[in-house]
Amino acid sequence: MGFTMNTALLLGYIGAGLMVGLSGVGSAVGTSISAMTTVGALKKNKDAFGSCLVLSALPGTQGLYGFAAFFIMQPYLTADITIFQGAAILGAGIAVGLACLVSAIYQGKVCANGVEAIGNGYDVFGNTIIVAVFPELYAIVSFATAFLISGVLGS
Repeated sequence: MGFTMNTALLLGYIGAGLMVGLSGVGSAVGTSISAMTTVGALKKNKDAFGSCLVLSALPGTQGLYGFAAFFIMQPYLTADITIFQGAAILGAGIAVGLACLVSAIYQGKVCANGVEAIGNGYDVFGNTIIVAVFPELYAIVSFATAFLISGVLGS
């Protein structure tokens, strides 16, 4: 009994792992950064929980983009995948994974600053949401890129 490896399938699964894994790590770190600041803010302003909760959860969306990108690519992860498809999924995985990793962490930092200001009594929830969208945009662009890549993979 020998071991055989389908290189194209291996590339595809590495890409899938990167898109889900890196985006998940980014979301875990980003939400933790905001949540840690939320705990401190609530010591000063107990009524701010709703706003702080939303801002703490916002970096979690990047993990969803990674999972959604995997869901789009998953039908191609079969034994008859071509090397082109495997390489394309790997490329999409690198793009989505890295963009979501970095954007979630920095979005968490943006949200943490907003949470801190809210804890100090400033009414900056809306403004924080607006500026927190800036790093999110690049996660969305990477997801859109993965979607466009899936369109050229064929069946």
